Amino acid sequence: MTHASTVVLMCGLPGAGKTTYAMGLVGRGYARLSIDEAVWRRLGRRDAGLVLEAEAFDRLKEEVRREQRRELVELMSAGRDVVVDYSFWSRAARDDYKALVESHGCRWELVHLTADRSTLERRLGRRNSVEGANSVTVDETLFHRYLAIFEAPNGEGEQVVVQSST
Repeated sequence: MTHASTVVLMCGLPGAGKTTYAMGLVGRGYARLSIDEAVWRRLGRRDAGLVLEAEAFDRLKEEVRREQRRELVELMSAGRDVVVDYSFWSRAARDDYKALVESHGCRWELVHLTADRSTLERRLGRRNSVEGANSVTVDETLFHRYLAIFEAPNGEGEQVVVQSST
């Protein structure tokens, strides 16, 4: 009999360290699902000349999210532990995934990574100068939008990990 999977749901603003934390879990045998990496594989490098309108980009991300949701179910059915390296901006999204995990007899952990604003801005500045799937550019306007819409978990069974100012 396969063991009941543990599914770790990463939550936090850009630059909080979600991917670094998730990669530590991969090193312990977890499968990792990342929308950013899947979108990157489909679109390629920044300098490839392909720029999608916001609406087309959102459609692509939704398509990838649906595919990865099916992949999550397959991984749980196979008894694999999984880290879902998304931002989980809203409580509704977190609740949706928690219900999905529980409906398959598995266990979820919600990890909320947080850092002070200056640390986030410094990390994003470094990240914005690097190309790669985990280096999605977040300019000041987008960062402010994310700050405005992010619903920090509170009383949702979250484990809070405060990141240092590195």
